[in-house]
Amino acid sequence: MLDLKGYGPSILQGALLTLQVALLALAIAVALGMVGALAKLSGSRIARGLASLYTTVVRGVPELVLMLLVFFGGQVLINRLGDLLNELAARHGLEDRIYIDYIDVDPFLSGVLTIGFIYGAYLTETFRGAILAVPAGQLEAGRAYGMSRLQVLQRILLPQMVRHAIPGFGNNWLVLLKATALVSVIGLDDMVRKAALAAGATRLPFTFYLVVALGFLAFTTVSVLILRWAEQRYSVGIRRV
Repeated sequence: MLDLKGYGPSILQGALLTLQVALLALAIAVALGMVGALAKLSGSRIARGLASLYTTVVRGVPELVLMLLVFFGGQVLINRLGDLLNELAARHGLEDRIYIDYIDVDPFLSGVLTIGFIYGAYLTETFRGAILAVPAGQLEAGRAYGMSRLQVLQRILLPQMVRHAIPGFGNNWLVLLKATALVSVIGLDDMVRKAALAAGATRLPFTFYLVVALGFLAFTTVSVLILRWAEQRYSVGIRRV
């Protein structure tokens, strides 16, 4: 057994925070991915252009750089806006009613938004490919039977799209889960940062980083089992070639 020198509860607390960041970021990524995929497949040239710009920029900039840009750049932007509002209030004699003090950006919020924003771009391509994999003739047949656009989406497109999207979605989720380690660089007390603090205090870096590695391995193993079940669930009645 590994001797954690009493830091076990702290590492566990960090692991729970890591899961919270990952799940909330995944929810944001799924929403952005669906919007981006629909935009890329829409008839609007502007929507396609914005979606292409989004995916190109995100896939071309390292995740750590984006994390630092959102955290530090966002903090600067928010406080500059606050200073501008303070100046406007002073000009109109409202400084006693309106005054915005220095604002610290929450590392948890920054981490969730940044990771969700990044992986929304990857899921955009995953969902776009899954939508294109659904035979267009089935959608046309649904409309010919009198179904509304919403009914075609719910009964024909989404069930088949999910089946095609699961493999790519699963890969992105596993990478997103491991990418949560980046939030430690902006001061969030996740599992990696808790381990780093414990390693510094005890001078046992191998022990604590091994625990982190085993923790992420446990998360990904459970995720793979769930994804495998989902893939089998949505492949019922489909003949494998």
